[in-house]
Amino acid sequence: MDKLDNLKILFDDKNLLAQALTHKSWVNEHPGERESNERLEFLGDAVLELAVTEYLYDRYPEATEGDLTSYRAALVNAITLSHAAGDLGMNDYLLLSKGEAKDTGRARQDILANTFEAFVGALYLDQGYTKAKKFIAAALFGKMEEIIKKGLWKDAKSLFQEKAQEREGVTPVYKVVSETGPDHDKQFTSGVFLDGGLVAEGRGKSKQDAEQEAAKNALKERGWNGNS
Repeated sequence: MDKLDNLKILFDDKNLLAQALTHKSWVNEHPGERESNERLEFLGDAVLELAVTEYLYDRYPEATEGDLTSYRAALVNAITLSHAAGDLGMNDYLLLSKGEAKDTGRARQDILANTFEAFVGALYLDQGYTKAKKFIAAALFGKMEEIIKKGLWKDAKSLFQEKAQEREGVTPVYKVVSETGPDHDKQFTSGVFLDGGLVAEGRGKSKQDAEQEAAKNALKERGWNGNS
């Protein structure tokens, strides 16, 4: 694992490393051979949140609680973590089922993000919190500057409203376009409008999720992602 070797990480318990790279789909095809990385992922998620929280608290003393929460969410979301895992070459060593191995879309992104968390959990068990935080710092903390610079820490609705007011002098309006499914499993489709014109739609299991998805799609439609 060349790229991980560059971080000078050597596990005392190699089984922990192997488990961190084992997805549950592989275990389903090889029952009894090895435990999946789900429990390590659970542990790593908590270690990751603490390490990132400490870093942000010290690094940005003027930031509000709300801003720090948004910074943290942007730094530990599936997109950022999957990129970090990819940068470290984890994708090349994942044990996946034959079906999962063929998927290179959103599902693989989530698997890589979970694997990163599992690796953190394994490292914490093997060598303690200080070593785990050092790894997290090397893999993630350098991404924070770009996240802040491009406004990636803002949720999609906030960012779209900011851009719409700045570029077109109007405030977005959200409306539910349709509702489908039974009461216990509703699917909402919401549209975001500027000056009465529909910009984009989004779907979700709640009105809030649908509006966030609509805002994400509107940012893409208008080409207002990042600093553009």
